[in-house]
Amino acid sequence: MRLSVLGCSGSAPGPDSPASGYLVQHDGFSLVLDLGNGAFGELVRHVRASEVGAIVLSHLHPDHCIDIVAFGVALRHGRDSRADPIPVMAPSGARSRLLSAARADAAQPPPEQEMAGFAFTEPFDAMVGPFALTFARMVHSVPTYAVRVSLPGGPSLVYSGDTGPSQALAHLARGADLLLCEASFVAGEPGPSDLHLSGSEAGAHAAQAGVGRLVITHVPPWNSREAAVAEARSTFAGPVEAAGPRAVYEL
Repeated sequence: MRLSVLGCSGSAPGPDSPASGYLVQHDGFSLVLDLGNGAFGELVRHVRASEVGAIVLSHLHPDHCIDIVAFGVALRHGRDSRADPIPVMAPSGARSRLLSAARADAAQPPPEQEMAGFAFTEPFDAMVGPFALTFARMVHSVPTYAVRVSLPGGPSLVYSGDTGPSQALAHLARGADLLLCEASFVAGEPGPSDLHLSGSEAGAHAAQAGVGRLVITHVPPWNSREAAVAEARSTFAGPVEAAGPRAVYEL
């Protein structure tokens, strides 16, 4: 499988990257993991909007989901429409939340057509195209899910979404080839324990899970990717790097 980074900036777009968005592909099937601010523009560098097979939204903070609105506009008004809606796995309330974001006049109900290109369900373990998807609830300020994407009999990757320290993440990532893990905090700085990980905490989760490789992501523009990687290397002995704009990983 191929993992392409559409955006890796945490909490907001940064000067060199959109917010969170990732594309996983195998055998002609395209799975999108999150689509934050600016990530849709990067997505269509790889595939046409109509060619996306499914979307997973880890949670409903704008830096992980808001470009679904742009996606919907493209499907509705562009020259790249499709007959059947794209499946979207997302926490409860995603459709209404994104419809509200799409409406132009707060005094009027949003037009249903704005989300007509998508079929929303809550996350559940399933085969989606060639991929086996397995979900686990994370520790965050809103309902959030990490996802394991596997090719049966082949490689697997785990995307943490946003989370504080979580045994569920370590369990979900057990033996994965690649852990794509957020590291928003700097070790030693005060921060809520149920919101994000530091680089050292991301490394500790990778070590506990015994993953093959750790890729740090969701570092906000005001923090350093290099510092997050250095922290992660203090707790995880395997390969560590930071996700960069337009990076591609082959598994």
